[in-house]
Amino acid sequence: MHFDRKQFQNLVDFDNLLVVDEKGTIIFYDLADLSTLQELGFRPEEFLGKNITTLYNNLNKQNSTLMQVLQTGESLCNVKQELASKKGNTVWSINSSYPIKENGKIVGAIEFSKHYYSKESMHSLDKYASHKLYRKNNTIYTMDDIITVNPQMEAIKAKIQKIAKTGSTVLIYGKTGTGKEVVAQAIHNLSNRYGKPFISLNCGAIPANLLEGTLFGTTKGSFTDSQDMPGLFELADGGTLFLDEINSLDFNLQVKLLKAIEEKSVRRVGGKKNIHLDIRVISATNEDPERLLADMRLREDLYYRLGVIQIDLPTLAERKEDIALLLSHYVRFYNNNMNMTIEGFEPDAWECFMRYDWPGNIRELKNAVETAYNQAVTDRITIEDIPRRIRRWAESHSLVPVQEMPSPELSLKEAVDEYEKSLIEREWRTSTGKIAETARRLGISKQLLKYKLDKYRLR
Repeated sequence: MHFDRKQFQNLVDFDNLLVVDEKGTIIFYDLADLSTLQELGFRPEEFLGKNITTLYNNLNKQNSTLMQVLQTGESLCNVKQELASKKGNTVWSINSSYPIKENGKIVGAIEFSKHYYSKESMHSLDKYASHKLYRKNNTIYTMDDIITVNPQMEAIKAKIQKIAKTGSTVLIYGKTGTGKEVVAQAIHNLSNRYGKPFISLNCGAIPANLLEGTLFGTTKGSFTDSQDMPGLFELADGGTLFLDEINSLDFNLQVKLLKAIEEKSVRRVGGKKNIHLDIRVISATNEDPERLLADMRLREDLYYRLGVIQIDLPTLAERKEDIALLLSHYVRFYNNNMNMTIEGFEPDAWECFMRYDWPGNIRELKNAVETAYNQAVTDRITIEDIPRRIRRWAESHSLVPVQEMPSPELSLKEAVDEYEKSLIEREWRTSTGKIAETARRLGISKQLLKYKLDKYRLR
């Protein structure tokens, strides 16, 4: 038994090997990553015995390279194919296929292949390899991930296009979940720095006593157990450093940050020499910079340095026309990333998504869709599938019928308290836990609000 080797070359460059019998039935395979099977919709034990033409929606006996080799007995080398997976993604493959012959008769075929993925399917690559081949600069978002038809967001996208080519600092202000890091990565990937690292740090996630060393690096012996370690400024040299929750920085550390940005150099903790850098700093805050200045939580000189360019992101409630687009996007995303397929939403669930306030913004919307996927029992998302807090909001706004409760009827005082609690809870969420803003929205004093928050155990 042998296969034709006359064009057998450069096979070291291929990732996958597949062997079929004379009918095109898979009898052996060796894939670079078995997660590829998830994209095809098969488990490993189900893959053997399948006909090669069943793997993709657009594959048949006429265009399958393996089937052509079985029919003609001639080798096909380095053939590029566009394949449509069962989950709707486009996969490009380069195949070299050879007949297997025994006593002059074709008894099977062997194919060596390498897969490539369209840009629309890039988010699925985590399933195919452990390395980050397509995201060597540490990013996963580009301008295409800013999904919008909202005029204000369209203006922001135009602004990003313009400022990406400069090296000026950028301050992004937006409520939690509005997409600040998406914008920061989009700026980096549109800039001439795209080939260099994008380094991200949530300043609020690092203890204050470790933050200076994290940013500027350390030298051996500068404190107990310290080592020679570069900081994030050094790691981002040539690229972009993104500092989220900049408002959480200690006031004294803000002085050192200002100096590093102004002089484009850092000195490691305990070090004696300055390290000069080529770096762009993008920062973000979920609190109004003017309020931070008034409360003396952000130095005025640092604010002016960080905010040479300022981008103010609207909340999702301010761009309601984008909700339908985002829902469609996340349905495609989760259809590709979860082991199920959702066709759409039932009308009451759709209306609820469209009219809900979304205090957690795009992040909350994405998580709500994921929750619905985990709870759905049909191919359409129903009102029962969405998170309980959103269902309660829908019921209180008469979007869906209030379900009969098995518990005893409430007294008038209990019903009033329950209604008051729901109102306070909603505004507390909308204001992301800010006492002054919540009190203003409810029309009560801060002292009274604090009392009621404690009364209803909302904080």
